[in-house]
Amino acid sequence: MLRVDHIGVVVDDLDAVTDFFVALGFELENRWSADGEELGQIVGLSGARTEAAMVRAPDSSGKLELVKFVTPADAEGVPAAQPANRLGFRHIAIEIKDLATVVDGLRGQGFATVGEVVDFAGSYRLCYVHGPEGLIVELAEKLT
Repeated sequence: MLRVDHIGVVVDDLDAVTDFFVALGFELENRWSADGEELGQIVGLSGARTEAAMVRAPDSSGKLELVKFVTPADAEGVPAAQPANRLGFRHIAIEIKDLATVVDGLRGQGFATVGEVVDFAGSYRLCYVHGPEGLIVELAEKLT
């Protein structure tokens, strides 16, 4: 393996999720739509059509590909927020400065913390936040 290029996240409201990650400090790299036979072959869904946005960490250490399937839509719709111990990919962690200010800003936008803000093992102040569509983001502020 050479490196991880990006992590894909399937969303329903592409604008809301993109805005959420940009507000956390990610940079919008580009937006695009895709369809056609090749896309359907890759994702295993006939007639697939997507809209997507790529957001990049400010230090270019990682990217998220946010994808909305216009067709076919997920028949189950937006999942309810899942507990932190649900099997599968559960959260993304990002290092930030001034956790209290970021959490206050997110709460002001209607986002809730999953648990409490905790100083963990003397190294990080940590907090899980429920973002749009039940996505969990771990906010980590390095303690000095």
